[in-house]
Amino acid sequence: MKLERNVKKFFDGLSEGVIYARKCKECGAIEFPPHYACNACGYHDTEWTTVSGRGVLRSVITPVALNANNTLAAIGPYCFGEVELEEGCSFNSTIFGVDAKNAKKIRGKLPVPVHPKFIQMDGYTTLMFEVDEEALAD
Repeated sequence: MKLERNVKKFFDGLSEGVIYARKCKECGAIEFPPHYACNACGYHDTEWTTVSGRGVLRSVITPVALNANNTLAAIGPYCFGEVELEEGCSFNSTIFGVDAKNAKKIRGKLPVPVHPKFIQMDGYTTLMFEVDEEALAD
């Protein structure tokens, strides 16, 4: 797969288990997914940095059965939700470990800790997240 210059480093990092983001040289805000301008202050100069991938799940949206993704379902139970990394950036992602059966319980515990899950899909490594085991316990 041919990647554009501005995302090649990101996907190369994922294939090595490293999560790259961009850090604003003006205010220090972390941009993830990485892009070349700061959403916090509008400054145009950012630099590559790494993030831990550790964070919290802030919301849970379960897929409707008719729209379920069979590829994701084969990996395990999943939902969608807002993740906030410990570095401060927030974004929507696929979350494993939550499905229609346990979503209500998880919603009652929000925010719950998540960690990165690197998945091989369509010839490249992609980043999703998984709820930590202790959040799933009763």
